[in-house]
Amino acid sequence: MPLVLNEALSNLRPSGIRRFSALAQATSGCISLTLGEPGEDTPADVCAKVREGLAAGETHYPPNNGMPALRGAISEHMGRRGVAFEPDEVVVTSGATEALFAALQAMLNPEDEVIVPMPAFLLYESIVTLCRARVVPLDTSGAGYQIEADVLAAAVTPRTKAIVITSPNNPTGCVLSAESLDAVAELAAERDFYVICDDVYDQLVYVDGYQGFAQRHPELRDRTVVVNSFSKPYAMTGWRLGWLAADAPLVAEIAKVHQYAVSSAVAFTQRAAAFALSTDVSVFRERYRTRCDLVVRALSATGLPTPEPAGAFYAFPSIEEFGLSSEEFCVRAIEEAGVALVPGSLFGGEGHVRLSYACSDEDLEEALARLGRFVGELRRG
Repeated sequence: MPLVLNEALSNLRPSGIRRFSALAQATSGCISLTLGEPGEDTPADVCAKVREGLAAGETHYPPNNGMPALRGAISEHMGRRGVAFEPDEVVVTSGATEALFAALQAMLNPEDEVIVPMPAFLLYESIVTLCRARVVPLDTSGAGYQIEADVLAAAVTPRTKAIVITSPNNPTGCVLSAESLDAVAELAAERDFYVICDDVYDQLVYVDGYQGFAQRHPELRDRTVVVNSFSKPYAMTGWRLGWLAADAPLVAEIAKVHQYAVSSAVAFTQRAAAFALSTDVSVFRERYRTRCDLVVRALSATGLPTPEPAGAFYAFPSIEEFGLSSEEFCVRAIEEAGVALVPGSLFGGEGHVRLSYACSDEDLEEALARLGRFVGELRRG
């Protein structure tokens, strides 16, 4: 009898984003705008706290859910932003990826359904698939990437267990409106499903009046899971540190998955993470805002229709006019122009490409110039 593996793995492929990043690295002189990773290094004063932790002997097992000082700092940080969860309702995780995995693993039974507004980060569908559940894609492209109440209602079935919302969004940079958040809240209350808020970009918002779901609808805290990360706002991607917060009975169940998956986050990084929460990320945010303005102007001049990003560090221009698939466009852009983008098909947004402007100003300016010339050649061709 031949040995077999988990059948859920047969429906998964390695990250397409990493595939295009690798193709860029293998192409001499190519400028990569693929990864959603800040080009800046982690601030030195944050790194210094790791040395303090090591000197203090923080090399032993920490509590599974995180050191009390860090969970307290996370609770205070969220409270300052209008999201009320106690330290005991927080779990420190190995990045937002593990937080999402733990939350979905705790919630889902085989054949359950998870609604994901599209376009969206490809990770959600992969985790749901591993849980033997099913993603129900909710197309938002016709509504300016907002969630319409009637469209959402039509997607809800008796098997709906959760919806995953991301605001600002990856890959579009769009922020969900109050009407979108209210539509989710009304149906979550009426039809009894969880709301998972992937808030990893909530400190990188360029518009006034931003509210996340948990801020706007605290009355639904019993069915809300807030996921966040140190990676994006603090330039700490390689640290693999994040957190989740949820109502006490729910977080206790999610913590079981976390405990048996990773035991705990690394002990001697947690002091630094708590310190990072006290630092000002506005310098990073303003850099991204400046680069965002540059991207919007350049893409407008190039004639590629693009929703104006309200946060994060991505743009999502349309390339439908060229009659190429987004994969074909991106391969040709690498080979012919020396600039690497990510196909929109990887996010459920065929006909678009994702451009990350979390890079140096010099690389971004040159990449946009190359992209402009490439688009001009496609039109002439």
